[in-house]
Amino acid sequence: MTFTLRELAERVGGAVEGDGALVVARLMPLEEAGPSDLSFFANKKYRHAFEASRAGAVLVEPDEAVPSGRTVLRVKNAYLAFAKVATLFHPPAQAVPFAAEQAFIHPSAHVDPSAELMPFAFVGADAVVGPRCILYPGAYVGEGARLGADCVLWPNAVVRDRCRLGERVVLEPGCVVGSDGFGFAFDPEGEAGSGPRHYKVPQTGTVVVEDDVELGANTCVDRGTLGVTRIGRGVKIDNLVQVAHNVEIGPLSILVSQVGISGSSKLGAGVVAAGQVGVVGHVEIGAGAKLLAQSGVTNDVPAGEMVLGSPARSRGLALRIEATLSRLPELAKRVRELEKKLAELEAVPR
Repeated sequence: MTFTLRELAERVGGAVEGDGALVVARLMPLEEAGPSDLSFFANKKYRHAFEASRAGAVLVEPDEAVPSGRTVLRVKNAYLAFAKVATLFHPPAQAVPFAAEQAFIHPSAHVDPSAELMPFAFVGADAVVGPRCILYPGAYVGEGARLGADCVLWPNAVVRDRCRLGERVVLEPGCVVGSDGFGFAFDPEGEAGSGPRHYKVPQTGTVVVEDDVELGANTCVDRGTLGVTRIGRGVKIDNLVQVAHNVEIGPLSILVSQVGISGSSKLGAGVVAAGQVGVVGHVEIGAGAKLLAQSGVTNDVPAGEMVLGSPARSRGLALRIEATLSRLPELAKRVRELEKKLAELEAVPR
């Protein structure tokens, strides 16, 4: 599949400077691109690579300075334009209406005729698989689960019993929706004097994943102890994230890798949790808040707030504390010197 640069400009609402008839065959990084490739430049850190690139054309912002003779496609939000162009070259997989002989479909399940079930996909009793869904090998849809239209379950993705996916939901390999929440009551005596044990609290709730959500590889979303764990519309969750029972994630939020959200916490719309953020249970994170990398959130966070550190504090305060901590050796030395002088003064006869 190839496009002229002019055709791509029309698709993304941009303007060509240079050779609009250039035939673009691939999208490549600045450092690797050749004369028939398109690349993009949206980060000032890569200015040198942009200037040295052999790319036939480069996506740039409208006001970007460009070396003489360089063909560019100027467009507002170059990174978004790159994503749209990349989708043209690599369109999402389309379901081929087919159910492999090795796939298991319970007689009481309903699988839309337009869906594709690959070998060893499993659809349990009373489950529903919507139009144009794709279930890759090892995908599991439990009893009474519901998948809306155009969902994709990559290999070994799991939707457990009674959980629901909206439309256009993507579960990356190994993702689990509806695993049991982590709930145990300590029994100090045990039954019939058998001794102390952790008594499992039945996890009888479900998970609702709304439209246009993507859940990363090996991410786990626990079912509610009672009620629902909810992932809002358009949420994007990276790999290796844990969402505990009865959590609510607001629409368009982003959770980056290794984030952990403890039970019954609520995140508003558009919250961003960067890598390795931990959130304790039963707190509320306001809409648009940003939890910076490795923050340990132990209290509610107001809407729009940016927090950092463990325990998490407002970014400005956390940076001031960090600056003070870096001076501790110097301050400790000064304290010792002052203590020495004080001792000398106290030793002088009066």
